[in-house]
Amino acid sequence: MPGDLRLDTPEVTDGAALWRIARDSKTLDLNSSYSYLLWCRDFAGTSVIARDADGEAVGFITGYIRPDRPQTLLVWQVAVDASQRGRGLAAAMLDGLAERVAKEHELRSLETTISPDNIPSQRLFTSFAQRHDADLAREVLFSAEQFPDGGHEPEVLYRIGPLPY
Repeated sequence: MPGDLRLDTPEVTDGAALWRIARDSKTLDLNSSYSYLLWCRDFAGTSVIARDADGEAVGFITGYIRPDRPQTLLVWQVAVDASQRGRGLAAAMLDGLAERVAKEHELRSLETTISPDNIPSQRLFTSFAQRHDADLAREVLFSAEQFPDGGHEPEVLYRIGPLPY
């Protein structure tokens, strides 16, 4: 974790910052600003925010425990402000979030979906599996044809586990 940053649990007042970071990433599917406010209210315990020395949000991960698989954390979005990229922040947030969630839930696996063109996310989750000595399986979860708005790549499900918590 870069020394001048700290990990925190997001609050509703962070919703606008999460939306801004996601928008400015130019790679994430941007959800409505309302959804980020709800996420910070309803799923704060399974999400993380990184703050700089001034307390400003510079990165986040949103996630949730799958209702039908209560030992699985699904990571929804990972975003790092452009000013912080290349410092290992995404990996630090992912490790910190998984460790925190494991203390409150019987966490055995982590899932995420990644589009084939998102090489940085593929590297992030592959290295997470390696750091935790966990298996990694991939399969297409949603094909491009399933997206009603067209122009969306398939979403590949990454399943990582068992985790050593």
